[in-house]
Amino acid sequence: MNHIKDGWFSELSEMWPGQCMSLEVEEVLFKERSKFQDILVFKSKTYGNVLVLDGVIQCTDRDEFSYQEMLAHLPLCSHRNPKKVLIIGGGDGGVAREVLKHSSVESVHMCEIDEMVIEVSKKYLPDMSTSFSNPKLQLHIMDGFEYMGKHQGEFDVIITDSSDPIGPASTLFQRGYYELMKKALKPGGVVCSQGECMWVHLDLIKGMLEFCDTIYPTVNYAYTTIPTYPCGQIGFLMCSLDADLDFENPVRGFSPEEVDQLKLKYYNKGVHESAFKLPEFARKALKDKSSSK
Repeated sequence: MNHIKDGWFSELSEMWPGQCMSLEVEEVLFKERSKFQDILVFKSKTYGNVLVLDGVIQCTDRDEFSYQEMLAHLPLCSHRNPKKVLIIGGGDGGVAREVLKHSSVESVHMCEIDEMVIEVSKKYLPDMSTSFSNPKLQLHIMDGFEYMGKHQGEFDVIITDSSDPIGPASTLFQRGYYELMKKALKPGGVVCSQGECMWVHLDLIKGMLEFCDTIYPTVNYAYTTIPTYPCGQIGFLMCSLDADLDFENPVRGFSPEEVDQLKLKYYNKGVHESAFKLPEFARKALKDKSSSK
């Protein structure tokens, strides 16, 4: 937890060698080690409160919406009638907040292994953690692998809001996890997982698309922009059991009036469609690894 020096937090990690994001710190609000990871919350000078796990920024008040909205609405707007949703991770509550904006959703199940993340988020990230008081949300403090193993063929959409593939989240980027998610889906189900950064993790993304392409009939990669994630970009690995699904053309959507009513700040139909248009270097590397051409 010694990433703060001379009043600045620096995100030093082996996941992005030779570079780091730094934010000026006004006040350290929370600093403790849970059973699983180091948890730090600080008030920054320009991005509001910042949640950091094992030295890596997870979310900030200022830009969290671009990630939370896309991780939730990309898969839910790609499913014709999502009623039952499973979220793996997401202890800050942001993804659940967005999922619950869909009127078709009847229940949301969240598996978060680290209860301290939830309690810290309730206190220091109140705008994100509003979902924890929603009666449609059922919280399970346990390992997502164990939960899905006991709940097969139950979910319309599974969303994985994970940290990076080091530490407790490393298994969420492996083939066995995607095979387990497939078994937990209903026919035509959709999965969407945090898919890392094309600027520094292109080989990892390529490998994941390769094994997903042998598990699911429809696979694609989308991305969003977000200032406090490495290189200002993060991706989403999307898979479906529906061979006819075209992720780039959502089957459901929000009208401009609904976008305003739901207080969306990033997601809209145009952003959804454009999220799958990759820059040329990434398109060339990944185009043959996606079965949703």
